[in-house]
Amino acid sequence: MKALLIDDHALFRAGLSGLLERRGIEVVASVGSGEEGIGTLETLSPDIILLDLRMPEKSGLDVLDALPTEQSDVPVVILTTSADENDLANALRRGARGYLMKDMEPDDLVVALQEIKAGKTVVAPGLTGVLADLVKNDGRQPSKREREILGHLAEGQSNKVIARHLEISDGTVKLHVKAILRKLEVHSRVEAAVMAVEHGIRRRVDRQQN
Repeated sequence: MKALLIDDHALFRAGLSGLLERRGIEVVASVGSGEEGIGTLETLSPDIILLDLRMPEKSGLDVLDALPTEQSDVPVVILTTSADENDLANALRRGARGYLMKDMEPDDLVVALQEIKAGKTVVAPGLTGVLADLVKNDGRQPSKREREILGHLAEGQSNKVIARHLEISDGTVKLHVKAILRKLEVHSRVEAAVMAVEHGIRRRVDRQQN
């Protein structure tokens, strides 16, 4: 397997390059910016790209958006310190095939890279539930969970209150709210709440609670 590393921290790149090389993965290039990484793709043909999320000038998400069409089949793995669910959602929606943490065990990283190269989508263990929700909610109609959240929005509840009621994280609620706004083609949670009331979603939730 041939890997391209894109990360603005030189020491991390050096350490990761050595780690991968010792495990039989050839590092064809190790660069410090998104621009360099995109430029490198013109002359190299990596099997997989390991991409940092937070970088100056061009972030990992920007790199995903800017990848040449002819490189669209090369799997991109976000390797980051961010466990933020919105970062995960944005990365996957832009085509990342993996979302892994920089503090994971080296052997686990290698196994994950092999699975991603084989065609799987792999995310950090603590974020697998969010991945499942993203897959289920990819359609245009609100899912059962999103309809639940719509009912709470119709009652004017905050993300924190909704999260407590549904026993999920604030970040997960925020992710669902964004999906709801996109699917309903509205721009605010107030508009979404009005639509929920108009379609009786609030009343159905009230009956379930009584």
